[in-house]
Amino acid sequence: MAKIKKIYVCQECGAQSPKWLGQCPGCGEWNTMVEEINEEKKEQSGIVSSAPAEPLMSVVSAGEKRFPTDISEFDRICGGGLVAGQVLLIGGDPGIGKSTLLLQIAQALAKPGAEVLYVSGEESRAQAKMRSDRLGISNPNIWIMSETNVAAFLQEAKNRRPAVLLVDSIQVMYDGEISSAPGSVAQVRECAAELVRFAKQEMIIVIIVGHVTKSGAIAGPRVMEHLVDTVLYFEGERHNIYRILRSVKNRYGSTDEIGVFEMTGRGLVEVKNPSAIFLAQRLTKNSGSAVGTSLEGTRPILMEVQALCAKAPYGTPARKALGCDPNRLLLLLAVLEKRIGIPISATDVYVNIAGGLKIDEPGMDLALLAAVASSYFDVCVAEDTVIMGEVGLGGEVRAVSQVERRVMEAIRLGFKRCIMPAHNLKSFREKGKSEVIWNGMTLVGCADAAQAIREALPDLKSKKEKE
Repeated sequence: MAKIKKIYVCQECGAQSPKWLGQCPGCGEWNTMVEEINEEKKEQSGIVSSAPAEPLMSVVSAGEKRFPTDISEFDRICGGGLVAGQVLLIGGDPGIGKSTLLLQIAQALAKPGAEVLYVSGEESRAQAKMRSDRLGISNPNIWIMSETNVAAFLQEAKNRRPAVLLVDSIQVMYDGEISSAPGSVAQVRECAAELVRFAKQEMIIVIIVGHVTKSGAIAGPRVMEHLVDTVLYFEGERHNIYRILRSVKNRYGSTDEIGVFEMTGRGLVEVKNPSAIFLAQRLTKNSGSAVGTSLEGTRPILMEVQALCAKAPYGTPARKALGCDPNRLLLLLAVLEKRIGIPISATDVYVNIAGGLKIDEPGMDLALLAAVASSYFDVCVAEDTVIMGEVGLGGEVRAVSQVERRVMEAIRLGFKRCIMPAHNLKSFREKGKSEVIWNGMTLVGCADAAQAIREALPDLKSKKEKE
């Protein structure tokens, strides 16, 4: 008989403790430890593996046949389409558009002889039909089932043999053999394990939706990331019309790819040219604005870095960052004062990445410094200039990866001048020069941040002379 005991499990990361703790020792979150009943089953002896070991060299490699969804942004971040037996997790805040994307995927994949089974645990069939009518989805090969018992809908899936199984969402599903409530770490983990086993045995594509909450009251999908093949997360605020879908794990393609969508009344619409969208409302004659390049997976994206410097009314200046790491901002401001000589310590600094995209690539460092310096001196960066480069603590400008791809994206959008690391300039076959003309664009190589700011703010010298 199973031995029953009580344990405390973190609803954010799944860490366990024999007693209640205010702060989780695993992830550091507060008030996330919840009591659960843990059933320890006795070890089974005499188990023989159904698939004994064999030499790796003798294993026959099966080719990956891709099933494109015709949603190009989604296919690109998945590596060209979905693969039979793949388990994909789509996570994000409630209401950000996960269920909408799921129905659009169902519409694209459902074909005669390749049905899609949509299991809705949060909505009734009538509610799901209202959503599909609003999105204009009418496909006779989409089957819907309103069920929360994993065993029940997996049995239906075995009987129907669909090509794709959609589960919305994992937080409301439960396994009858687990005594914990739906949404707990134990239920989420066991239900996900059952779905993974089903997908691999039947070679059926399984797409799972999981909610991520800040309160920690419901277990997020992070406790099952290691079980699935692909993990996609929605970024962006619900009141923002743009949604960014980012790949953070993909066994069938590259990671850190992003897809950009616009939320409309007819569902999610692909944004084919995100750089143009992010720069569309840029005010070119405003100080505190600079255009940088970020590499998201294999896609270069140009975006506007906005900065605002104001005199601090109190003793401690404010440092606020939206869309970038606040700690990175503090580091760069220290470099700006110590290495470049701009007295920024008594100034409030606010930085924003326009468009709602979150970046963590160091290649945006130089553009951020240029935007702050532009706001501080109230001098505009030239509207046809794009800036790229990582900044070190010594004030040096370090090289960025895939520089040609970034430059080509800037040329495509009409930029005429690019400020880049001096080391990257060598790849354009003109060694020993600080300025190169390449495909109609002027490339300026800078070895340190002070030189880069002088190049980015050509009117700064004349302004100082007038003062």
